[in-house]
Amino acid sequence: MTDTPTDRFNEEKSAYTVRGSDQPDIELGCAAIRAVVKTLPVRPGVYRMLDAKGEVLYVGKARALKNRVTNYTQVSRLTKRLQRMVAQTRSMQIVTTNTEAEALLLEAQLIKRYRPPYNVLLRDDKSFPFILLREDHEFPQVRKHRGARRHKGQYYGPFASAGSVTRTLNALQKLFLLRSCTDTFLATRDRPCLLYQIKRCSAPCVGRISEDGYAELVQDAKDYLAGKSTRVQQKLAASMQQAAEAMDFEMAALYRDRLRALTFIQGTQTIAAEGMGDADIFALAAKGGTISIQAFFIRGGNNWGHRSFFPAHTAEVPEEEVLTSFLMQFYEELPPPKLILVDRALSEEALLAEALSERAERKVTLKEPKRGDQARMMRQAQRNAEEELDRHLAESSTQVRNLRAIAEMFEMSETPKRIEVYDNSHVMGTNAVGAMIVAGPEGFLKNQYRKFNIKRAETVPGDDFAMMREVLGRRFARLEKEDPDRSRGDWPDLLLIDGGKGQLNAVLETLECAGIHDVPVVGISKGPDRNAGREVMHLPGGRELTLPVNSPVLFYLQRLRDEAHRFAIGAHRQKRAKSMTSSPLDEVPGIGPGRKRALLMHFGTAKAVKGAALEDLEKAPGISKGTARAIYDYFHSGG
Repeated sequence: MTDTPTDRFNEEKSAYTVRGSDQPDIELGCAAIRAVVKTLPVRPGVYRMLDAKGEVLYVGKARALKNRVTNYTQVSRLTKRLQRMVAQTRSMQIVTTNTEAEALLLEAQLIKRYRPPYNVLLRDDKSFPFILLREDHEFPQVRKHRGARRHKGQYYGPFASAGSVTRTLNALQKLFLLRSCTDTFLATRDRPCLLYQIKRCSAPCVGRISEDGYAELVQDAKDYLAGKSTRVQQKLAASMQQAAEAMDFEMAALYRDRLRALTFIQGTQTIAAEGMGDADIFALAAKGGTISIQAFFIRGGNNWGHRSFFPAHTAEVPEEEVLTSFLMQFYEELPPPKLILVDRALSEEALLAEALSERAERKVTLKEPKRGDQARMMRQAQRNAEEELDRHLAESSTQVRNLRAIAEMFEMSETPKRIEVYDNSHVMGTNAVGAMIVAGPEGFLKNQYRKFNIKRAETVPGDDFAMMREVLGRRFARLEKEDPDRSRGDWPDLLLIDGGKGQLNAVLETLECAGIHDVPVVGISKGPDRNAGREVMHLPGGRELTLPVNSPVLFYLQRLRDEAHRFAIGAHRQKRAKSMTSSPLDEVPGIGPGRKRALLMHFGTAKAVKGAALEDLEKAPGISKGTARAIYDYFHSGG
C-alpha cells in the first residue's frame, strides 16, 4: 500500500489569507472571521485559524466552507474553548478541495504538521514497528523495520510494540528458518553461524539449502503472516509423515519441532481472532476530563498486540469528535486495514470510510460491531481502555504531587511542567554521547528525547565536564535560535544533571555564558559507596540536600535519573555497535555496497584493501582503473 504523499494537495493555487488586527479581542476576532466569510465559496475545503504571530491555532474541514466558518461569528453558541480560540484569531487561511473526503485527509495532514493547540492531538507519535520480508535478494531476509518504506519487499504490521515484533520474528525463525543476517554477513560466510546450529536458520549462506527450497520457506512464511497458519500446519504434518515413512528420522524430527513451535505460538494468542482477517479495533473511555483510546491490531487473524493512547486537547470536545479526529491522524502515516471496528456510532462514519478508502486505494469498512466474535473482542478492548485510563489517572495524580513537592524542595515559583535530565555515556572517551530525556505531568515524553554525538574538537575524550558543557551549549543555542521568546513550550522549567558538583558547575558556567539565569539546575549524585537511596542533591551555591530513603520524591528523582542513564547507555551501545561493524571502505567516495562486497571478497579484509598496490586494486573484479586510482589515492593521500 502506498502512503499519501505530503504534496497531495496543491495549496498554492487554492489558498489565500485574510489578515486582521493584532489586538487580542473577541470582537476583533469575529471581525477578522467575517471578513473571510465574505470571500468564501460554498464548497469543500480546510480552514486554518491563525493568531497575531501567524501561528496556527486550529485546523478544521467543512463540506461547505462559507456555512461552517460563519458559525464562528455566532459567539453565544460557541463553547468556552472555541470562544477563547476566536478571541485569539487574527487571520485565516483557506484551502479548497474537490470533495469533503479530500478535505478530511488534508485536515489530518495539517494537524500532524502544525499540531495546533485547539485541535485534538494524537500525543503518541512514535512510529510503529513492522516486519519486513525483503524481496531484493535471492535469499530474502526477514527483519524488524521502522520508518519509510525504501526497501523492496512485503511489510507486515503495524505491531503494537517492539516486543510483539521480536516474538513474531523469533517464531518465523523457528518455523521457517529464514535468515536475519545482513547481505554483507551472508556473502562473507564460509561456514554456518550459531543460528543454524540452534535450528533458527537454514544456512543459505553456505549452500545448506537450495534457492528453490528457500523460496518455499519464504512462501510458507507469507502464508503464516497472511493468516493461513492452518495450511502451513497441514503442510508440516504431511512433510513429517513423509520423512518418517522414508526412514529419514532426523528430517522428521526437524518437522516435528517446527510443528510444535507453530502449535505453541497459536496457543499464545491473547485474543482469539480467527476469521477476522485484517482489522483494527478502537475503544474509547473517558473520566475526569481525560480520554483513553485502546487499539488492538489484528492481521491475518493473528493478534499483533495492543496499545493505549491519551489524546491531548480533548477538554470540551465531544467523545465522538475526539475518536473521529484520532482515527484520521492515526492513519495519516499507517495504511488502514480492510476492517476498522469502533465502539460507538460516528456521525461521519461514511465520510471517514470514504476518506480512508481513498487513502488506502481500496475499500475500507468502518463499523460498530453488535454481536458475535467482533462484539466480544470490542468488549475486551473497552475493558482494557477503562483499566488503562484508571491506571493513567492514578499515575498522573502521583506525578502531580511529586512535581509540587519538587517545586517546594528546590524553591521554584511554579510547579515544573517540563523537566529535562542529562547524562553522558562513553568507554574511556570512545563513542561518547550525551543524552536528554524529558518528563512532565503526563510522564516521560519519549518523542522529545534527544541524543548528542560528542564532536567538538575542544572536548577532550573522557572529560565528563567538557562533554556536559558541549551538550548543554548545543541544546540552549538551538533553543535560543528556534524559540527565542519561549512561546512553544520547549524551554525546560528544571534541569536535572546526573552528576555532582563538577557537572553542576560545568552546566552553570555554560548557562552563564549563554546569558540564561532563570532556569533552575540541580545535580544528582549517588551518596557514599554509590548506594542508591542515599543520593545527594547539589544546588547552586554549594548547597546540598538529602531525602529520607523512603521518600516518594526521592523515588521519582531516581526514576528520572535512571531513565536518563538507560537512554544514554542505549545510545552509546548503538554507536559502539555501529563503529564495530563499520569499515574504512564506507568512507571512500564512489564505493557503494556492491563494490565494497567485491573488494572484500577479493582481498579478504579492509586492511588488505588499504595496503594494496594500485596494480592489485585494478585486478579486483568490478573495479575500473579510475575507481582503483580513487581508492588508492584515498588511502595514500598523505604521501
